[in-house]
Order: sequence, then C-alpha cells, then structure tokens
Amino acid sequence: MKLGLRIFGCYLVIFCICFAVPVGWMLDTLRTRYLEGVEDPLVDQAHILAGVVGRMMADGRFDAARFYETFDAVYNRPLDVRIYHLAKTVVDPVVYITDAKGRVLFHSRDPGQVGADYRRWRDVSLTLDGAYGARTTLADPNDPTSSMLIVAAPIMVDGTLAGVLSVGKPTTNINSFLEHAKPRMIQVAVFAVVMAVALGYLVALWITRPIKRMTDYAHAVSDGRPAVFPRLDRTEIGIMGRALQKMQATLEGKAYVERYVQQLTHELKSPLSAIRASAELLEEEVPPERRRRFLTHIHTEAGRISDIVERMLTLSALENQPQLDRREKVDLSSLVRDVIESKQPMIMARNISVSVDIDETTRVVGDAFWLRQAVANLVQNAIDFSRSGGEIAIRSASDDHAVQLCIEDSGATIPAYALKKIFDKFYSLKRPDSGRKSTGLGLNLVRQVAALHGGEITLQNCSSVGVRAVLTLPTKRR
Repeated sequence: MKLGLRIFGCYLVIFCICFAVPVGWMLDTLRTRYLEGVEDPLVDQAHILAGVVGRMMADGRFDAARFYETFDAVYNRPLDVRIYHLAKTVVDPVVYITDAKGRVLFHSRDPGQVGADYRRWRDVSLTLDGAYGARTTLADPNDPTSSMLIVAAPIMVDGTLAGVLSVGKPTTNINSFLEHAKPRMIQVAVFAVVMAVALGYLVALWITRPIKRMTDYAHAVSDGRPAVFPRLDRTEIGIMGRALQKMQATLEGKAYVERYVQQLTHELKSPLSAIRASAELLEEEVPPERRRRFLTHIHTEAGRISDIVERMLTLSALENQPQLDRREKVDLSSLVRDVIESKQPMIMARNISVSVDIDETTRVVGDAFWLRQAVANLVQNAIDFSRSGGEIAIRSASDDHAVQLCIEDSGATIPAYALKKIFDKFYSLKRPDSGRKSTGLGLNLVRQVAALHGGEITLQNCSSVGVRAVLTLPTKRR
C-alpha cells in the first residue's frame, strides 16, 4: 500500500472512531437534553403557582371552582403560535393540587380525580417528604410517545406544608423537535465526514508530495535522464531529501570520474597509437615526402586529442551543473546569425548556401553561452555532413510556451542503426568529405543543454536527402 493511502486510511479510522463516539452520544442523549430544557421552566411554573395557591389558602380565598373556570378558559382559548418549525395551537400543561396527605383537591384536566390518593406518585410523595419531586409517566400505556413530564412544588401556608402543586407537560412537542433535529444532525455529521475525508485525502497528498518528487528524481537519476533536484520543505522529509542528494552527489562524483577516465582512455588510445607509430617510423631513415606525411599525421592526431580533452572538459562542466546559474532573455535570431558568421570560412570553403528565417522578436529564456554552444554544434554538424554546393535552412516556429529551432541540411541521411545511438557520448559517423569521425561529444552536449533548459533535441531524416535537427526551448521561466 502506498504511503499516502496508508496515512489517509489511518487518519480516516482515527477520525471515524473519534467522531462516531460524540455524535452517537449526542443522538442518544438528545431527548434527555430536550427534557432538561423543558423541566427547568416547569420547576419555575410549579413554584410560582404553588406560591400563589399558598397565599390564597392562607387568606382563605382558595376556590377550586374558580380554578376550573380559569383553566377551562385558557384551554379553550384559540392559539396560533409558531415556534420555529413547530405550530402550537393549544395550551397543553396539566396542573393538579393535593393536600398534605396526597389527596387530590384540584385537577385541571380530569376533575374526576378529585379525592384520589396521589401519594403513590413520585412527584407528590417526594415533595411531601421534603425532596424534589418529578416523574415521567405515559398518558396512554399503549402509546410510548404519550409520555408526560411532571414536576411538583410544595404549597406552604404560614411555614407549614399544606399540600403539593404539580405541573405536567406532554412530551409530544419534544418528539416533534427530535424528529426535526435528528435528520439535520445526521446531515451535518455526514457533511462533516465527507469534508473530513476530502481534506484528509488532500492532507495525505500534501504530506506525500515531497516523497513523490524525490521518487521521480531518483527514477530519473537511475534511468540516466537529466534530473533537477525537487523543491522540498524544511520538514524531516526535506532534511532527508537533501541528505540523499548529498549522498547521491558523492556517489555520482566517484562513478563520474571512473566513467570519464574509462571513456577518455578508450578514445585516446587510437590517436596515441597513431602518434606513437608515426614517431617510431620517423626514427628511421625515410624519404622527405613520407616524413612530412608522418608529421602531418602527428599534428592531426594531437589536434584530435586536444579537441577531445577540451570538449570533455566542457561537457563535464555542463553535466555537473544541476541547474542553470543564469537565466535571461536571449535573442534567438541574433544568436543564430552570430554562429553563422563564425562559421563563414568553412561555409565558403564548401560553397554552401545558408538561409535563415527567424522572427526578429523571438526570445528564449536561458543561458546565452550554453545556447550558443548547442546551436554552434548543430550548425557545425550541418556543415560537415552537407555536400559541397549544398544548402542549409535554418528557421523557427513558436507558440506561447516554446520555440522550435529547425536546422536542415542537404547531406546524407542517418543510417537506421545509428538513429538510436546518435546522441551517445563518443558515438560519431564518418564525415563524407574526409571519412574521419569527430569526437562524438557535440550532440551529447546539445542534449545536455536542451535538458538543462527544460527543452529537447530531436534528429530525423528528411524524405530522401538531408537531416533535420529540431531544438525545442521554452519561452518562459520554469
């Protein structure tokens, strides 16, 4: 399992456990919370009414008949009140009064209960015993939704307990509140879970993004492709990444030196052998004409060695540059014309015509020195492989993101077997005019320059004659 999925999975499990417990508790205790909200004002009502009745009893003015008239008028009064989503159309509290022995003196809903012994009920018995009395009972034993919450208060007359007044309220409205609140709470909980899952997934991606960048970088290095070390944060991942980069640079440096020594040794064997053979022959008595030929051969091979060393030093500096030290807007048209001007002696010697079709406003972002090296190598190849009296066409095409510089010669096409190896270091084809090979480092350098600029270089055969080199370069900073 990928690290990001593992982090996301662990986060999801932890979140579900931590979220499910409080939400489940809230849903389970929601009814209790509503009952608490209803019970509190019932306590106030019971004590206020008990105080009123106690005062009336003390003054000898308590009249149950007057109470019935008052409550009947209130129960029958038209009512149209909207409490948020609840439409309230009746007054539903129940009030009953007992004496000090628990006998019913008044019952607002059922006058037939007068004289009944209510001491068996918790609200009355506890209050008569000096404690807080409250109970919940079903108005209809067959209907579990018909429960009623009843709260009692003592009736005091001249400091003596004279009875109990109880106020009851049906919980039907509470059931309505619960029916409305629970779906809303579940919707909110589901939305919170979805948002938490989405944010958790994004967080997992954010955490693992530096690791993925490092992985891509490692794959590029392993595959031998040009790779720029990714941007990392200052967390432990960033510290680890920079430590790995340092280790990779150290290991690559050792391998790089060993590889270059081997390649340089291999390439220098041939010219050194030729120089040694020519020098040994010069030690003997040879005709002046042959002596001049051997000396020319020594000078040629020595020049080849010098060229290989210089090019390898240049390529080594380029390969060890992880990114461009300098970026600037480079005038591509001016750069190409400067390169053509520097190659004029060779162009004129071979009677080659060069056409340049590049927009004067074309600009690319990069290092002018390395771009000139790349273009010079491509133009030199076009000159070397073009036939005498041939043509070289240089043109450009651009869009909002990149510029394509196309250099097309009129020489021989690249053999099929060489197309895959043409950019390899030290791989070269014979020049048609001299039959000699170059150092085989020019196109490799062009590829390194293109990669360093975030571009690419491709070589392709034209239909029957000539080769087309296409150098693609970005027009904006990356």
